[in-house]
Amino acid sequence: MVNVGYTLLCEQAGPKQLVDYAVRAEAAGFDQLVISDHYYPWLDSQGHSPYAWSVLGAVAHATSRAELMSFVTCPIRRYHPAVVAQKASTVGVLSDGRFTLGLGAGENLNEHVVGGWPHVQQRHEMFEEALQIIRPLLNGETLTFSGNHFDVPDAYVWDRPDRPVPMAIAASGRQSATLAAEYGNGIVATEPDRHIIEMYDDAGGAGQPRYGQVAICYGPDEAECRKIVHDQFRWFGLGWKVNAELPGPDSFEAASQYVREEDVAEGISCGPDVDRHVEAFKKFVDAGFSHVAVVQVGGDSQPMFLDWAREELLPRLREL
Repeated sequence: MVNVGYTLLCEQAGPKQLVDYAVRAEAAGFDQLVISDHYYPWLDSQGHSPYAWSVLGAVAHATSRAELMSFVTCPIRRYHPAVVAQKASTVGVLSDGRFTLGLGAGENLNEHVVGGWPHVQQRHEMFEEALQIIRPLLNGETLTFSGNHFDVPDAYVWDRPDRPVPMAIAASGRQSATLAAEYGNGIVATEPDRHIIEMYDDAGGAGQPRYGQVAICYGPDEAECRKIVHDQFRWFGLGWKVNAELPGPDSFEAASQYVREEDVAEGISCGPDVDRHVEAFKKFVDAGFSHVAVVQVGGDSQPMFLDWAREELLPRLREL
């Protein structure tokens, strides 16, 4: 049976709201709570971007059953890899071992706040070095590391959960799928692409968790849902090569200005029809994903969505 997650989207809700939604989602029956880790929202209309790791600490304390995951954290600019290992282990302790560290190579949108955004080749080199630092620290090793991009003269993480925090790595092609198999305990992808899963399995990842994420917009009025999606999620179809490079919400506003409402609605299921939302989720199940987190687009609609999910959506997803 697929693990069904709920996304705490930092770009569309404040910190207290996110903790409240986490508690409600666990009570509704979601298996996992994943959280985005941004410095900026994608668009000004989303209107929020609290510090994800503070929220994670509060959510770990306020919940008791649901698995937790960063979806995903970039360990190459805003955060030094050694610090990522420390805070991941701390959340692992606070959550009694329920936390998985999701990692990715990041976006200019969030990382440029501490300096220039490196070229893609340099980012990949930095990301692999970061994995080489984080993995042994999570495992309780004392680390000395000297690389082309990072130096760790001496590091040890003192507070760790009984089981080392597992690490899942975002992938979009063969190189990143291979990294995920070599260093991680799972793979993360935002598209229902069976080919990515096959590359991960071929590289040695067979049998490990496969984490996906699907955006939907549930509501009683399909036309209103389409407007919300266009207003807040029209950046979604730009593609990761574009999304990784643009520096701020104004850039995403300009890049998506010609995206039409119908363009966005083609990729994100909208409205009250549960069958349509189940079908969007099922694409990930059919592609081989073991864990799929739902994003409900629209900050104000979360309580309504969670009530509906308890009664209608989750029972249907349990049948897949």
